[in-house]
Amino acid sequence: MNLRDFRKSILQGIPDKLPEPKSFDLSINHAPKRKDILNKDEKNLALRNALRYFDKKFHSILVREFQEELKAYGRIYMSRFRPDYKIYARPLNDYPCKSKQAAAVMHMISNNLDEEVAQHPHELITYGGNGAVFQNWVQYLITMKYLAQMTNEQTLVLYSGHPMGLFPSHKNAPRVVITNGMMIPNYSKPDDWERFNALGVTQYGQMTAGSFMYIGSQGIVHGTTITLMKAGAKGSVFVSSGLGGMSGAQPKAAKIAGAISIIAEVNLKAIEKRHSQGWVDEVYSDIDLLLERLKSARKNAEVVSIAFHGNVVDVWEALAACTIKIDIGTDQTSLHNPYSGGYYPAGISFDEANRMMAENPELFKQEVRKSLVRQVIAINKMAARGMYFFDYGNAFLLEAERAGAAVMVSPDEMFAKKSRFRYPSYVQDIVGPFYFDYGFGPFRWICMSADPEDLKVTDKIAVAVLKSIIKKAPVEIKQQLSDNIEWLNKAAENKLVVGSQARILYADAEARIKIASAFNKAIRLKRIKAPVVLGRDHHDVSGTDSPYRETSNIYDGSQFTADMSVQNFAGDSFRGATWVSLHNGGGVGWGEVINGGFGLVLDGSREAETKLKSMLDWDVNNGIARRSWARNPEAIFAIKRAMKKNKLLKVTLPNLVDDNLLSIPKS
Repeated sequence: MNLRDFRKSILQGIPDKLPEPKSFDLSINHAPKRKDILNKDEKNLALRNALRYFDKKFHSILVREFQEELKAYGRIYMSRFRPDYKIYARPLNDYPCKSKQAAAVMHMISNNLDEEVAQHPHELITYGGNGAVFQNWVQYLITMKYLAQMTNEQTLVLYSGHPMGLFPSHKNAPRVVITNGMMIPNYSKPDDWERFNALGVTQYGQMTAGSFMYIGSQGIVHGTTITLMKAGAKGSVFVSSGLGGMSGAQPKAAKIAGAISIIAEVNLKAIEKRHSQGWVDEVYSDIDLLLERLKSARKNAEVVSIAFHGNVVDVWEALAACTIKIDIGTDQTSLHNPYSGGYYPAGISFDEANRMMAENPELFKQEVRKSLVRQVIAINKMAARGMYFFDYGNAFLLEAERAGAAVMVSPDEMFAKKSRFRYPSYVQDIVGPFYFDYGFGPFRWICMSADPEDLKVTDKIAVAVLKSIIKKAPVEIKQQLSDNIEWLNKAAENKLVVGSQARILYADAEARIKIASAFNKAIRLKRIKAPVVLGRDHHDVSGTDSPYRETSNIYDGSQFTADMSVQNFAGDSFRGATWVSLHNGGGVGWGEVINGGFGLVLDGSREAETKLKSMLDWDVNNGIARRSWARNPEAIFAIKRAMKKNKLLKVTLPNLVDDNLLSIPKS
C-alpha cells in the first residue's frame, strides 16, 4: 500500500463498506483460546457491546461472525477489520495529522502492533500473554482516526482500549489520557479479568503495552543485564525460561553479562523469532544433547546463549539429577497469567495444553500447580548445592506458594529475611537498593524519524552528558553512571533495536533531565531530524506500586498501598506529559499491582524544555520521597541531595528509631 492510501485508510476509521473477512494466518504467533467463562445472557451482552460500534445495516452479518469469534477464541477481536497495510513504526511525517504530538502517539501504537515486535499481533497482544494495546481492531481504527483529526486543543480519552472520544482541553494538557483495567477492588480476581475482558469492557494493559511505550525486548535488556552482572554472571551458567515477550531479553542480557545461558520455551514460534533476530545463538530440543552442550560450553569457558524447546521443569529436573554446576537461576514465564497461557505445565504438549486451557480449565489449573511444585523441588535441590536463585517479579514465588510448593520460610526467619519467601526478589537484592532507591530507573527515548542515524546521534549525546555528570557525582552513584556509559558505547554492536529506533538506560533525575534537554536542543538545531519521544518502563522508581516486585524492598507496610503510582500519574499529567496512563495489573498480575506511565514529545521548543524539567523531576523524586519515608537509607541520601539541588523541594524525612528501644520488655 502506498503512502497516500495508507493515510486515507487512517482517516477513514471504520470503513463505509465491510472489508473482506481475514483468514487465520498460521505463520503468526497467536494467543491461546480463552476459556469459555460467559453464560448465555453474558454472551448476548458481549455481542451487543461489540455491535454498538457499527451501523445497524451491518449487524445481521457481523453478529454471526462475532458469535463465531467468541466461540473459537473466547474473545471478539473483530478480525475482519484488521488493516491491510503493514503496521510498523513509520517516520512521523507519514502519519496524517493536525498535531505532531498525536502523530508521535500513532508511531508508538504502530510499534506496539508490529508483527516483528508484538507477541500475538493479530490479537493485539504486545507481550506477557495478555498485555493488550486494544481489545479489538475497531478500537484501533477509531483511535488512529481520532489522533489524525485531533488538534493541540483536544485530549483523547481511552477507557481500556475504548476511544471514549476527543474532548476540548488546551495545549499544555496531555493529548491522551489512558486507563486500563481500573476495576472496583473486589473485582480484580483472575476470573474477573476473563469475564469482563470477554464482555469487551476492560483489558489488561500490562506495563507498557496499553500505554504504547513498548520498545521490544530491549526495554528490559538493560535491567536484566545489570541484574545478572550484580549477581556475578560473568563466567557463570544462568538458567531460566520464557522467550515470548519481555522474557526474550534474557539470552541477550546474559551474553552481554558474559554468561552461558539456557532459556527454556515451549512455543517454537517464539524460539524461531528470537533465533532469527540474533537474540539466541543455538537451539536444542533433546535434553541429553542440551546437557552435553552445556558441559562443553562450561569446559571451554564460552559465552553462548542456548534456547531449549521444551518445558523448563524438564530442564530443572535433569540438572538436579546430574552434577553440572549452575550458578544463577530464575524464571520469567508470564506467571501473572498462569492459567491463560502464561505458564505451560510439564508432561503435556504445547497444543494439548492450549486445548485443555480452553476446554477443561480446572484440570489445566491442577496441572500447572503440580508442575510448579515439581519445578520448585528441583530448584531447591540446586539452591542447596550453591545456586543463587531469585524471583524476577513475574509472580513465580507467589503462584508457587499458591500451588503448595516449598518456597516459604519459617515465621522465625521472616523478620531477618524481611520476606515470607525463601528466595529474594531481584528488586530486594539488587535493583531496589542499588538503583531505584538512588533514583535510577529505565529511562527510554524513541526517534520519530525512524532513522538509525538519529539514534546514533542520541547515543553520542547521552554519553557526553553522562561523562560530564560523572566528574562531579558523589561516589554512591559513580558506578551506576559508569555502567550506563559502557552500556551506550556497546549498544550498537549488541544490536538491541527491534522495531522502533529506541534506546533505554538506567538514569536518575539529573541524567534524565540533562539528556532530554540536550536532545531538545539538538532537535532545535536540526542535529536530530525529527522529534524524540521520552518515556520509561513503568517498572521504575515512582511509576509502580507492586509488593512482589517494584516495591518489594519497602518494609514499612506501605508496599501494599498504591498512592505513589496514582500520584505519579496525576502529577505527570499537569506537569507536561504528552500522554499519561494508569493500569491495574502489570508484570505480577491483575489485582496485584497499580502502575502509571507517560510519554513526552520533545520537538525542540521552549515549551518542551519547560515540560521536561518539571515533569521528569517529579516523575523520579516522587518515588525517592516515598522510599525515603520507608526508611531506605539510599533513598534518604538521594532525596536530601535532591533538596539541596532544588530549594523548592521540601520532603518529610523519617526519624529513625533505635532497635534496642523496641526490645525493652513491657513493665
